[in-house]
Amino acid sequence: MSYPQQLTPERKLAEAKKQLSIPHIVVICGSTRFMAEMAQADLRETKAGRIVVKPGFDMKSPHGLGTDPADAVGAQAQAQVQALKARLGELHRAKIRLADEVLVVGDHIGDSTRAEIAYARSLGKPVRFTHPEVAPDLTPDA
Repeated sequence: MSYPQQLTPERKLAEAKKQLSIPHIVVICGSTRFMAEMAQADLRETKAGRIVVKPGFDMKSPHGLGTDPADAVGAQAQAQVQALKARLGELHRAKIRLADEVLVVGDHIGDSTRAEIAYARSLGKPVRFTHPEVAPDLTPDA
């Protein structure tokens, strides 16, 4: 006698998106210095009928979410900036979990983007690159 498999949260999400006819969701990752290129990728993906989620803003530019990193002076200001970065990192990982695939934008892969790629791959998410020549090999060393 076989027992029904319990659905994982990921499988439940996939089933719910299917039942609701939610289009394919793409999350854009990459350095925020490529925000203009991210906007272009957003347009291309949207025109292709995909839902796009991406970083909301560039931490290096002025924003309305608290302490501006350029103005952060002193331990308390630095702590606020670090707390904001941590919250945004967690939010972006949630976007990766929500998405069906990841699109990495830009011709440079930094440490944060490399970590996002590794996270997406650990979840079994396909990863595409606007510049495939910079795609990192994240396989563990033997």
